Amino acid sequence: MSLEQEVELIRQFAIFSKIDPAMQKLLCFSSERLTYEAGQVMFRVGDAADAAYIVIEGTVEISVPTPSGPFVVNTVRPNEIIGEIAIFGAVPRTATATAKSRLETLRISKDVFSNVIRQSPDALLELIRILASRLANTTAQLSRTLTGEIR
Repeated sequence: MSLEQEVELIRQFAIFSKIDPAMQKLLCFSSERLTYEAGQVMFRVGDAADAAYIVIEGTVEISVPTPSGPFVVNTVRPNEIIGEIAIFGAVPRTATATAKSRLETLRISKDVFSNVIRQSPDALLELIRILASRLANTTAQLSRTLTGEIR
């Protein structure tokens, strides 16, 4: 895929759609396109956070370990981002990410991702929106779990 095709792809993601075109090109040039097969683990809970991932194609299951086995907390689909929480929280990975199907991602290093967010208020606002939505979903899921709706 050419750099111009990568830039067109990046423009489809809300978090990067309004950033400066030169920054979009730098983001694409500095990122790595990775493919995972179904069942392959992208990262595990406790791993060091070195990158965020944009899901281009496929789905990713996000789970946390429990005494009775992994508990799925989210399924991530195309045009969504994963791995950003640990980067900005400066903590190890908070969950395990496993490809549910053949998966194509764009891996954005911690330094590049942080630089984009620092330079683009629109990207920062979109990141805050994403994190707020995830927090609301996790809180609702926890509430259902504690009240016995999820077993």
